[in-house]
Amino acid sequence: MDHSAHQRFLEEDMRRLETLIAEAAGADAGLQGKISSKENFQLLNLACGACNEAKTLAKVFGGSYRANGENRNMKFIGLDVRAREIAEATARFGNDSNSQFEFINGDATKLDGYRQLSGSFDVIFMRHQNLWNSKRTWEEIYHKALEKLAPNGRLIITSYFDREHEQAIDVIKNQGGQLLVTEANKDSRKLPFNGKSVDRHIAVLKRR
Repeated sequence: MDHSAHQRFLEEDMRRLETLIAEAAGADAGLQGKISSKENFQLLNLACGACNEAKTLAKVFGGSYRANGENRNMKFIGLDVRAREIAEATARFGNDSNSQFEFINGDATKLDGYRQLSGSFDVIFMRHQNLWNSKRTWEEIYHKALEKLAPNGRLIITSYFDREHEQAIDVIKNQGGQLLVTEANKDSRKLPFNGKSVDRHIAVLKRR
């Protein structure tokens, strides 16, 4: 795939993700409140890779969806164990000294070990969570994510596969999560693997 085609697919995926989050918020007053609040906001994006979704999440949660259209003070932290992807995300979004984006090359099973993550987060986001790649590791990631949620905070996941999405929800519930919303993405872009598509499902959960 050439660069222009890749960029076009990426832009379309981000528009669909934006719509998907808005639809989930329409079914969860608590998430809608997080979006429309005037308060400062902290978002943690776990297993973020190169974080293609950074600007989309900043748009949704940083102010554009609030009634008065004004931005608010938002801190966005992305974390991933893959150094190359984090370096790419930093180069794209985090080099400006005034940037709201910060990226950490780190282990999502050890969130307590990073000074930048000492507080709690209003939303923790995991795009294309990957439960099938080492279930035990992802159980720990989900557990740590729930621990890091602020009171009435929201954990949002998207998934590539139907069955994996169902299993991820079950695992998160077993780790102390409460399911609030799960929706299929009717506009999900199919990928060249049977049953796999981009942001095929979204789920919103909170800590019990």
